[in-house]
Amino acid sequence: MSSAFFTQKRDELVPAPHARGPWSPDMLHGRLLGGLAARAIEERYAQPGLHFARLTVDLFRNSPMLPVTVETALVRDGRRIRVADATISTDQGVIGRASAVLLRQGAQPGGDQTVVTPAWDAPPPSGPPVEGRDWTPPFDLWRLTGWGEPGPGRVWLRETYPLVDEEPVTPFVRAALAADFASPLSNAGPDGLRFINADYTLTLGRLPEGDLIGVEATGHLSAGGVATGQVTLHDTAGPIGFCLVTAVANAAAIGGR
Repeated sequence: MSSAFFTQKRDELVPAPHARGPWSPDMLHGRLLGGLAARAIEERYAQPGLHFARLTVDLFRNSPMLPVTVETALVRDGRRIRVADATISTDQGVIGRASAVLLRQGAQPGGDQTVVTPAWDAPPPSGPPVEGRDWTPPFDLWRLTGWGEPGPGRVWLRETYPLVDEEPVTPFVRAALAADFASPLSNAGPDGLRFINADYTLTLGRLPEGDLIGVEATGHLSAGGVATGQVTLHDTAGPIGFCLVTAVANAAAIGGR
């Protein structure tokens, strides 16, 4: 394992070179912003018996490879619900924000559900992960379907670097990082990715077990250059949650939002 994506220096998180995204060598990868927000909210507001049920991440501004700060605020703290926000900034201004909902766990209702998400039939990966051409993912990626092929796109993901310093990647942060893959899977076309996402909303029935997270595209709708897509997230034991994204068309090379 090599260095983390970020190094903590006082109140700032300084990105390492491999924190860049695929679109530009001097641009932070958007998935890391969701991971940092999840980390900060979990660090400050997690509590035994409270489950991270939702994380919404707004990615409204691309950022160069600059130090990042994450500020959090407790919005609501009730008997069964806790809501917290995070704001992600550089010295150029705010680049993203997030909101998390934590719900009190209790007894599971009995009886059958009328709709149940089935476990997918994809076994854990056995071969080596894919390697990129111009950009090699700084995480392990196994494609179970080709980009733009008809039908649901499927991948397995596994984090290979710590997010900050040598901290272990928690299950919640791991899910937040994987959720960003909802956009390329649900918005891909035969000629490539023609939509760039502006946000994502992760919902979790339970936290992932183990290092592997599977992502399967289960829906896409678009009109007038605006799209919405959805995926189901799995671990090796079964489905764990869903992720919904909104995106805007970008037929040219993807640049600023």
